[in-house]
Order: sequence, then structure tokens, then C-alpha cells
Amino acid sequence: MPNQARPSTGEQAKQLALGQLRQAILRGEMAPAQRLVENELAEQFGVTRASIRAALIDLESQGLVERIRNRGSRVRVVTVEEAVAITECRLVLEGLCAAKAAVAVSDEQLAELKELGTAMRKAVAGGEPLVYSDLNHELHARIREFSGQLTAVELLERLNAQLVRHRFQLALRPGRPQQSLNEHLAMIEAIEARDPQAAEAAVRAHLTSVIEALRD
Repeated sequence: MPNQARPSTGEQAKQLALGQLRQAILRGEMAPAQRLVENELAEQFGVTRASIRAALIDLESQGLVERIRNRGSRVRVVTVEEAVAITECRLVLEGLCAAKAAVAVSDEQLAELKELGTAMRKAVAGGEPLVYSDLNHELHARIREFSGQLTAVELLERLNAQLVRHRFQLALRPGRPQQSLNEHLAMIEAIEARDPQAAEAAVRAHLTSVIEALRD
């Protein structure tokens, strides 16, 4: 969108800044602890400081930004301990979603999960950890979507957004994608069998493995 077509004030401007800041954090373009200077961001996005400030308040409520007294805002640093606690919550919620997806999934949706599994195999075989990480993220998102459990989906989107840095670090750890691949394929197989108990157990086993990897 050309700068002159962008709203510089009001709710639209805040939403514009909010969306772009959120995506920059989720893509890793803004590093943990990076200072978020309102004047610079306002100039970058072509909006007012007030719009940036309102967007930062929203991002703080989402757990992506933290405000340091007398020092302004920065990208929130999520410690290993916090990442483990978040993943423990994910374990329960994603297990629920997998169980529901195993009951509700359509043949077309199942084919999509199997295609993702095939692509994940290729990414691991080709030594492409970041591609694998994106596919991993997509698989979890699809299972949540297919579950129809909208409350769990909303909670998980907030939780997962806080784990971006740790997700990338695990993806780049030698041997981790290979281990993770088998865990994800087990999730797909359980959903394909339309076995809710097995699907939930597979997700719990996978995220227990993630917690162990975070603690290593």
C-alpha cells in the first residue's frame, strides 16, 4: 500500500501498525529484547506515535512486547522456564484439538495432513530445517483448525506466538528435526485412523519431547 494511501491516525492506523509489528516479531525480524522506539516505528509505518503506542499496548497484552519502566518497550524475552510452562499448556490444549480432529476430520482435510507429512519428510531428507519448521507450524495449525474447537484455537494462537524464538532454535538443533518428524507422522497416522485417544496421546508424546528438548 503506498504511504499516501495509508491511514496515519485512528483505529485503522493502529491496526496497520499492530499487524505489521506482530508479523515482524513472529517472523523473527525483531529480536528478543530489541527496543521498540515509538518515533522510529511511527516513521517506518507512516502513522502517529499515538497509533504505535496503542499497538504496543495490544502486543503487550498478547505477550509479545514488554514495557520497561522509564525505558519504553522492547520485544519480550521468553525464558526457557516460561517456554516450558507455555508448552505444558499447549500439551493439554493441542491434545484436545487432536482428539477432536480425529473425530471431525474430512477425507479432504486428511489428505492435506498427509501431504504436509510428505513435505516434512522431504524437508528433513533435504536438510532444510527452516522449511521443516514452517511445515511443522502449519501441521499444528491445520490440526487445530480441523478440530473445530475455537476456544482452544484462540488460546493456542496466543501461546504459540510467544514461542517463535525457541521454535527456530529447536529446528536448527542437530538431529532434532529427524526426531520431531517421527512424532508428527505418528500424530497424522492416529488422526487418519480416526482414533481420538491415540491422536491425543501422540500430541502429548510430541510436546513432552519438546519440553525435554527445551530443558537440554
